[in-house]
Amino acid sequence: MTGVTLSLDKRDVATLTIDRAEVHNAFDDQLIEQLLEALDQVELEPKIRALILRSNGNNFSAGADLRWMRRMADYSREENHADAMKLARLMKKLNRLSRPTVAQVQGAALGGGVGLVACCDIAVAAADAVFALSEVRLGLIPAVISPYVIAAIGERAARRYFLTAERFNAVEAHRLGLVHEIVDETALDGAANAMVDHLLKGGPAALTSAKELIFSVARQPITNELIIDTAERITDIRASEEGRGGVTAFLQKRAAPWSE
Repeated sequence: MTGVTLSLDKRDVATLTIDRAEVHNAFDDQLIEQLLEALDQVELEPKIRALILRSNGNNFSAGADLRWMRRMADYSREENHADAMKLARLMKKLNRLSRPTVAQVQGAALGGGVGLVACCDIAVAAADAVFALSEVRLGLIPAVISPYVIAAIGERAARRYFLTAERFNAVEAHRLGLVHEIVDETALDGAANAMVDHLLKGGPAALTSAKELIFSVARQPITNELIIDTAERITDIRASEEGRGGVTAFLQKRAAPWSE
């Protein structure tokens, strides 16, 4: 695929790289389709343990490609809706990918680039990274990325940055919860892989189940139904082969089966 590359290392960790450095890794309809296809490949390969999302070049992603935006200006309402739904499907697929995801951010992450970061489970950023939700300055809104960005930074911060469109640095992104760790850019690859090493210590099925647990529990009232649901989840995983093997290994003070 041109525009993206997907590779798998000896740890069974996939790296999905956006490779459009000449346009600052900006989105267009073709890139969205390529990212969707790559994520489908990850989902369908059971041996993949985790995914790193990164970009080549100086910037993570500058948001929408200007040439794509010029084409969109002549779209009908139906064409605009279909186009928006493609990006919405990408964000949803990345957000709900069954494997844990780590975003590796350098340079600028703007608009949809912020959406990609927010959709990943973990994000590490270079110290000089900058972020912006700049859509209103174009007379637009960050609509399809909004559920994920608001979940990451909160409603109050969104009311500032969606409306002012001002840029904010990595320190502010960390304070808001958009990124989890800030490192020097030269240490970015190492930081992302260190996060993956932590993830690989967890059981593969447990990681998937833990991620699904978060989506099921977050922002829900603590009702009897929720309590029963959580009890059923731990009951099922305790009885699973992975759960039994992991607990037995812990009690016997040996490596878990998935770490051997």
